[in-house]
Amino acid sequence: MSEASNQSTVIGADTTIKGEISFDKTAQILGTIEGKITSKGEVLLGSGATCNASVDGTKVTIEGNVDGDVTGKEQVKLAKTAVMSGDLIAQKLVVEEGAVFVGHCQVGGDAGKIAAAKANGVAEAKPAGAAQKAEPAGAKR
Repeated sequence: MSEASNQSTVIGADTTIKGEISFDKTAQILGTIEGKITSKGEVLLGSGATCNASVDGTKVTIEGNVDGDVTGKEQVKLAKTAVMSGDLIAQKLVVEEGAVFVGHCQVGGDAGKIAAAKANGVAEAKPAGAAQKAEPAGAKR
């Protein structure tokens, strides 16, 4: 395995970034991010990380605090120290005992398609058999 294939970007615990950041490979976040995180590879949000950001990656592991939507094209893992508030889309979801999650999640077959469409900038695909939005009583069409 070449050294280039093992490249990882580390955002240190003493770093705060506001805005959009993107990575071609693996990213390890230990500091504070406000905005948007996008990676073509894995994203690790360490136990000291604080993210008020949306997070998109192939595999996303959360050990710290995330307030924002998370998309994992292959997998999202919420470690026992994770605290997440937001919507989650993943092909596979792993939740360790002790993790805190508040939000909605879509996991499995259609979730992978939705994650891929979202990553490619396509309007959100609806899962097969998705319920129609209810209209208030007396609403006119």
